[in-house]
Amino acid sequence: MSEEATAATALGRVAGKDLVPSPWRLRTAANGVTALRMAATPLLVLVVLAATPSWGALALWAALALSDGADGWLARRRGTSASGAFLDPLADKVLVLGALCALAALGRFSWVPVALLGTRELLMTAYRVVVARQGISVPARYLAKFKTVVELGAVAWVLAPGVPARSGVSQVVLWLAVVLAWASGAQYVAGARSAGRATAGA
Repeated sequence: MSEEATAATALGRVAGKDLVPSPWRLRTAANGVTALRMAATPLLVLVVLAATPSWGALALWAALALSDGADGWLARRRGTSASGAFLDPLADKVLVLGALCALAALGRFSWVPVALLGTRELLMTAYRVVVARQGISVPARYLAKFKTVVELGAVAWVLAPGVPARSGVSQVVLWLAVVLAWASGAQYVAGARSAGRATAGA
């Protein structure tokens, strides 16, 4: 076994999912679903701006949100890839931030939590790129996934017609997403640093 392979094996044992040794395969079915989700984001923004609240906007939002499970299922069935580990969370960010910005423009959300979420996502995306050059992937963790679920719920609450106390509840839920976002960001950084130390030791 080569020195590089030995180091990768050691890192995989220490960091678990922090390292994704699979090749950077772009042409996969899972990545195709991910790409469609990102491509549909401008349409979602237009629908949200034109028809909020409405069942149509909520249905489109639900379809795009649930499609995240489809690419995850395809990835598990046909094999994960390093590109998928990077692109899937990126698609979630594009979709959620697109909807949040549209709703903030309509006055349904405050710009402050939306800006904090956007800043966190930009920093995490840049961080993923930096550590990827060191051979370390940063897959989504459970805390970050829960954060995404909270964001999805906040948007759905605003889009649904006839929901009482929409403004107050949605703002509280969105601020909860902000707390989870920055907490999960710290978790990512700590995990990647541990993986980096494991690489150096190997």
